[in-house]
Amino acid sequence: MKKLLPVFFYLSASISLLASGEVHKKAEKIDIGVDLEWLPITNSMVTSWVVSLFIILLIRLTVGKPKLVPGKGQIAIESVIGTLRSIVQPIVGKKVFFPSFWLLSGLFFFILMHNVSGLLPGVGTIGWGTEIDGHFVVEDKLIRPGNADLNMTLALALVSMACWFYFIFAYAGPKVILYDLFGTKAKKKDVGTVIYYCLVPLFLAVGVIEILSIVFRPVSLTFRLFGNVFGGESLLHSMFVLGDKFGLAWVIPVPFYFMELLIGIVQALVFMLLVAVYIGLICNHGEGEEH
Repeated sequence: MKKLLPVFFYLSASISLLASGEVHKKAEKIDIGVDLEWLPITNSMVTSWVVSLFIILLIRLTVGKPKLVPGKGQIAIESVIGTLRSIVQPIVGKKVFFPSFWLLSGLFFFILMHNVSGLLPGVGTIGWGTEIDGHFVVEDKLIRPGNADLNMTLALALVSMACWFYFIFAYAGPKVILYDLFGTKAKKKDVGTVIYYCLVPLFLAVGVIEILSIVFRPVSLTFRLFGNVFGGESLLHSMFVLGDKFGLAWVIPVPFYFMELLIGIVQALVFMLLVAVYIGLICNHGEGEEH
């Protein structure tokens, strides 16, 4: 029975994607019977709520009450957390690791679960539709991948940058920030007094460029995640449609399906690491080997 589960899952996903009609470029408002103009409920929001609830229940059911002698579930969760810690701590530094780890690990798990949820049967296909050319096509989707919505990725980027702003001021301070942005990194005794002061305007110009790059960080975080998820969803749907035309709907999309699973993991890791690097660039100074 266990060997048949992957086959059943893949066939279900294939039928779901073929019924989806097309990949919508934006989230759709769901009619819940109550008109909330100030807070429209979209299908991507529903998915984010379901995924968040799933993460909470998964951790609670897997770990339960933490014990001194851990069970199998607690060992599994602690192993994942330990792996993330070994990756993140050298980047952000010991001083800011514990204050920032809740954000970084939360981003990783939240984005990862959203990326994986987009591959589940029914996501993007459950809803109301019509029959066209003998195929049932879903037009109003109830559930849609959260990270395929630009609003979701923008919210993640803005929250990350707001927390970054707090961390650098709380654990580095204005003096370190200004020196990191505009300070002359060369030492006067190494380059000489004349060259040192000639480098001052150069590093000031570099600081201005650095500020511009900081301003565009939320934009890059937003569109990198959105583009990969939405592009992958479109690619996977196109491969299923192409396979259906040649009678190979169960063969052609197979490598792309697993590729999207790998990309989902990589993108969650990349988003977390980029935020960690942003924090570590300013906060991780003067810590010896950790730096």
